[in-house]
Amino acid sequence: MATKHTRLVSLFAAGSICAVAFTLASPALAQGAPQAQAEGGSNQAGDANKTSEIVVTAQFREQRLQDTPIAITAISGDTLEQRSAGALTDIANSTPSVVLRPASAAFGNSITASIRGFGQIDFNPAYEPGVGLYIDDVYYPRLTGANFDLMDVERVEVLRGPQGTLTGRNSEGGAIRFISRKPTGEGGGYLSATYGIRNRVNLRASADFTIAKDLFARVSGTFADQGGFVDVIDYGCANPSSGVPATTGGTKCKKYKLGDVGYSALRGILRYNPSDRVDIMFSADYTKDSHNNGAEVLLYANNANPNTRTVNGLSYDSRFICGRWCNYTSTGQEAGAFVAGLIPPLNGLPLAATTGQQSSDYEGWGVSGNVDLSLSDSLKLTSITAYRGWKSSFSIDNDLSPARVGFGNNELTHWFWSQELRLNAKLGEMADATLGGYYSDEKTTYYTLQDIRYVAAGPLPIFPLQFIGNDPVRTKSKAVFGTVIVRPTDALTVTAGVRYTKDEKAYTFYRFNLDGKTINPFLDAVGAANGIGYSGPNGTALSGRTALFSGDRFDYRISADYRFSPEVLAYATISTGYKAGGVGPRPFNAAQARGFGPETLTSYEIGLKTDLLDRRVRLNLAGFFNDFKNAQLTLLSCPQFGGPGPCALPQNAGNAEVKGVEAELFARPVDGFQLDASISYIDWKWKCVNPAVVGGASGPCSSDPAVVGLLAQNPRGLIQTKWSVGMQYEADLGSSGSLTPRFDINYQSGLAGADVAPVAGSPSAIFGQVPSFTISNARLTWLNERKDVSVALEVTNLFNKYYFLSKFDLTGAGAGAITGQPGRPREWGVTVKKKF
Repeated sequence: MATKHTRLVSLFAAGSICAVAFTLASPALAQGAPQAQAEGGSNQAGDANKTSEIVVTAQFREQRLQDTPIAITAISGDTLEQRSAGALTDIANSTPSVVLRPASAAFGNSITASIRGFGQIDFNPAYEPGVGLYIDDVYYPRLTGANFDLMDVERVEVLRGPQGTLTGRNSEGGAIRFISRKPTGEGGGYLSATYGIRNRVNLRASADFTIAKDLFARVSGTFADQGGFVDVIDYGCANPSSGVPATTGGTKCKKYKLGDVGYSALRGILRYNPSDRVDIMFSADYTKDSHNNGAEVLLYANNANPNTRTVNGLSYDSRFICGRWCNYTSTGQEAGAFVAGLIPPLNGLPLAATTGQQSSDYEGWGVSGNVDLSLSDSLKLTSITAYRGWKSSFSIDNDLSPARVGFGNNELTHWFWSQELRLNAKLGEMADATLGGYYSDEKTTYYTLQDIRYVAAGPLPIFPLQFIGNDPVRTKSKAVFGTVIVRPTDALTVTAGVRYTKDEKAYTFYRFNLDGKTINPFLDAVGAANGIGYSGPNGTALSGRTALFSGDRFDYRISADYRFSPEVLAYATISTGYKAGGVGPRPFNAAQARGFGPETLTSYEIGLKTDLLDRRVRLNLAGFFNDFKNAQLTLLSCPQFGGPGPCALPQNAGNAEVKGVEAELFARPVDGFQLDASISYIDWKWKCVNPAVVGGASGPCSSDPAVVGLLAQNPRGLIQTKWSVGMQYEADLGSSGSLTPRFDINYQSGLAGADVAPVAGSPSAIFGQVPSFTISNARLTWLNERKDVSVALEVTNLFNKYYFLSKFDLTGAGAGAITGQPGRPREWGVTVKKKF
């Protein structure tokens, strides 16, 4: 719950932004119409202090940002550089209602993504992301490997609200679109180098050139390397009196650091553009991201299960909490003998040692072809074909200690193919239309080795749980869509769109012993007794079972916008979106291999877009009401579905009403000075909850406050209050160039640590919630007179705030552990850039 101080800070920020905006805006309606200008271009002489025009393609055609009836944040590559943004997750700092964060170490090299509270935090391929990610109109279907570097990007468009008829597939929260710089054949490029704290090295380069007449190419690359900031310490070495065997020596007993960086990527684009009627681009990219596991610290530890003790019998408790910037994680668990509880014959059953890797590795590549053909002056055909593959591997020690609570190895291999066709038509002067189709096919194989020793019913051990899963997941999606934009008058525009989507998913389970051949009897008793794929009078085996999901959906969007003057546009929109269902991917018994249905959203939005004071002030406002049904939430405890023990089961939890407001301001009130700001507030209210999801009996969705109150007030991907302010001033130094200091500050309220509401005074309530934080960044840039050489000093987290990006609470699952992912401490870097 927000503190009184937090509310005052948020209200003060909101009031300040609105006061500045409306004070500047009040006399503006008499100003002239703005002139269109492409994103990234320089303003004409005399216009240097006007807001530059931004052209977006959110509705399948080029439109001015201020003419598009969608809540869009469009950020140019130059602006991203000014804000010291280097990766996808950095753009969320200044974007209202958006949460993008690196996932906890338990989810490997992935991100969490949500817009207006709708999205996904789990990388598992059984789930859909809820926020559509697109690179040059190519859909990226997974959260793994999605923290893209922002190299050579022309702009990023963040579309808030359901995009069911536009970007389409599972984009109920919104969509994020990356638009790369196209080859033009004009030559040029840039080279930049950064050096910073903990031996940070960043290299970026891009070059544009002509190969032959009408054939152009652009090549860009990036390299990043930096040391980590969370120490991994050998517990036995640091605490010799504990009796825990040491695995390393030295006075400080440090093994390695977490939070390091090891990233490289290369992209090439080939473009054939013989005329205005033909534009063909072929793109290829390669990415390698290899670093130690994500930075985490232990916040709470308490598990009395004897099977979780260290090799010399130490219980898992607070002794293993290392501190703010260190942990005692290990890369495996020693062998042992099971201490039985409810099943005495299992007493003494041998538990094998398990081991893994300290690194989190991702390697991916992709190719795509974008073809634009103008069949006539009023008809244009677009084809987008893409193929992508990647492999990701990581290990995770859930307890961050030498105790034997839980350990896992994970390896995913993935391929994805998609094809989209669009036909754009200009129907006279009054209307435009788009008709299209989409198809995608993908397969992810998820191999995992799990060594979970905390399985218990209350304080009593149940059975040992060491197993291998090797599960293929196949997903197919088909869609047809259409949009019509009609202009009955010069001021009024009506947009209507519809999309029909058909989704299919097949998830096949395998649960083996550590030999990788025989079936684990504790997870799959029927399969162990009767063989893989058995279905008969003795039951149905889990191993070899393929669970299917098939569903279809009609989405629609109706919008009307009216331009009151060249400076003011108002719009109202009704739109829908959905996220496909599936089957629980982590069953710990056959009863947990349960399906879950789609979640759906109907959104009502009004907005205002303005360019005021001769385009010195741009203020955009949006308000929305969302009717949300069948929310997909993951349960960490589910005795109602298969008995006691571990659980990670997604189910449709209930319905909610969500209201919110957003504002974005960009202003150049005086020569050389620039101000940009944003704010959002979201009010989430559960209307009813499925009783079975919160531990009760199956029944209709209940509005009983006693049932509704068992869910966390907000879902884990929602930040209730969020604001940012950025300021910069360009001081002209004449023949010595210019000097531009910039300062950014952003505030984000807290995040829920779990889907269920924590009991007051419990470890989850005390340690498991993610508190609010305020972060400040600063940058000082010198640019020479020719504007082709710059030197910049940046400092991020200027006041060295200690904060958390996420927390991983496994107390509900019985592990007795809560870990946290601290944000990066204060960091500095110096960048030299040369343009050619």
